[in-house]
This record gives sequence, C-alpha cells and structure tokens, in this order.
Amino acid sequence: MAWQSLFSNRNFDIQRKWTGEIGKMSKTAFVFPGQGAQYVGMGKDFYEAFPECREVFETASEASGLDIAKLCFEENEQINQTEYTQICMLAAEMAVLRAVERKGIRSSVNAGLSLGEYGALVASGAMGLKDAFKVVRRRGILMQEAVPAGGAMAAVLAMDAAKIEEVCGQTEGIVSVANYNCPGQIVITGEEDAVDAACEALKAAGAKRTIRLNVSGPFHSQMLSEAGEKLMEVLAEVELTAFDTPYITNVTAGYVTSTDGIKELLCRQVSSSVRWQQSMERMIADGVDTFIEMGPGKTLSGFMRKISRDVKMMNIENMADFEKVMAAL
Repeated sequence: MAWQSLFSNRNFDIQRKWTGEIGKMSKTAFVFPGQGAQYVGMGKDFYEAFPECREVFETASEASGLDIAKLCFEENEQINQTEYTQICMLAAEMAVLRAVERKGIRSSVNAGLSLGEYGALVASGAMGLKDAFKVVRRRGILMQEAVPAGGAMAAVLAMDAAKIEEVCGQTEGIVSVANYNCPGQIVITGEEDAVDAACEALKAAGAKRTIRLNVSGPFHSQMLSEAGEKLMEVLAEVELTAFDTPYITNVTAGYVTSTDGIKELLCRQVSSSVRWQQSMERMIADGVDTFIEMGPGKTLSGFMRKISRDVKMMNIENMADFEKVMAAL
C-alpha cells in the first residue's frame, strides 16, 4: 500500500511531509526501547551536558512527585520496580531525544516497544512531555498493582510465529504471544502453569529452546486487561495534538493516522501483543533505511540484526554514542 493512501485529508500535512521525503537518499526512524534495559546512571551524562536534558528530568519529577534524577543516577532498588522503572526509562529516552533534536536531527517516522511507544508519541508531536510522564507514571503503578499471582513469561527461540500461536491456542489456560521481537525470538505470556505447559509443547514441536524470564508478571497478556482499562482514566485528561511525524502502533504494526484512536490503542497495548518485528518490517518496506535507538541498552539494535541487515542501525545511550552518531549523520 502506498503511503499516500494511509492518510485522510485532515492529515494532509503529514502526508505531504512524508511524500516530500521520497526523493531523499535516506529516511530515518527514531525507535525507543521498553522496560528491561534500565540501569543506574542512565541518562546522567546528557543531564550534565545539556540544559534541555536537565529540563526533561525536572519535568518528569514535577509530573510524578518523585526525584527522577535521583532514581536514575543513584544506587537504589526502586529502579527495577515497574512503577518506577517506566517513568525513569522514559526520562532517559527523552533526554536523548532532546539532545538529538538540539542538533537539528529529525525523524521520518517513530516507534517504541511497549513503554517506548510513549517516547515515539512525544517524538511525533502527538503527546506533550509532561503528559507522557503523567500517563507513564500511572501506567507503571497500574501494571504493578494488576500483576496477578501465578503469572509468567518465557522466550521461545527458533520457532515460526504461526506454530507458537497454534500451540498457545491449544494449551489449557491463559497463554498467548506477548512480543514478536524478531525472527527466532518470540515471548509468550500468561498463567504460570499454562506458560510452562506451552513451553513443553513448543519444545516437543521443535523449538530450539524456551527460557523463563525473570519478570514480575505476565505483561502483555489478557491478565492485565483491567490495568489497560483503568489507564483510560488518566488518558482522558490528556490533550493530544496533530502529528508532526508519523508513528506506528505496537497493537497493529500499522500507522496511526488520527489522534482519535490513540488512547484506545494505548489502553489495549497493555494486554495486547507487541508487534515489533512487523512494525520494523513495515517501515523498511516504506523506505526507512536508518534507525536510531534512543535510550538505554542495545536491545532494539539486536532485534534489527535479525530482522534486516540491509538497513543502518545506530543506538544512543551515552555521550560517546551521541557524538559518534552525530558525526555519521
């Protein structure tokens, strides 16, 4: 499908922006990682280097009532607790974004994995920074509170997605795909007994390996649907604005063309599969050839090596990375 057909008349400015990029040599996507890549010290060098980045952490603190710089930079156990991890990760990612923007670098399209989707929305101009921090703070609390006893997640290696879906569908209890990360790596989620049973069935069906993940709950499963529904209470208070740059949603791996449906998608995302591989393949098919991972870790860069080696993948998590990427662009 041509990009032009994806947009209605009221989104003509975005359509024109994209079609104006057609003749350029390169299209760049900003991609934002999800929970799990956090560590003490993330974002500190950007905080110290640029006033725009300090303002990010100050905004996060104001929106949440927490000292986000302290949580990110000083040794503590809270950084690995979902209710704190999510807002800290977003702060580190937004600090990187502001550093890149101050150099005049702009993206053609954005996407984020799970929590990272809020970074993509800010980068696309649809959600304000303070609102994003308010929503993510509440999202983290709701997800932590909603974690039921007996939930689990497991990575499945070297098996076709359709076969994994089939086995999950045939397993008694609640178990489904949480993340389509990349070829050869899919994560399943659900009730502990059902996940264990599915893992055994998947290995019998030819999976190279299944690995139970050290997580606090069955994220992106229907067991968290109530948390997604409650998220609408805070999203209802958020005013979204027209996109400056296109954005792809985890839920469908498709472009979101109107602010009208974003809040519903963000609520569904809490308990829906994250279609990361499909999102990246969609962008590549539409001509994106440069991807910049914005924030802690290199998880998304690792996924891209298995999705496609025909594109340029860079990551920025510290000032050394920043200087290297700026020199390359």
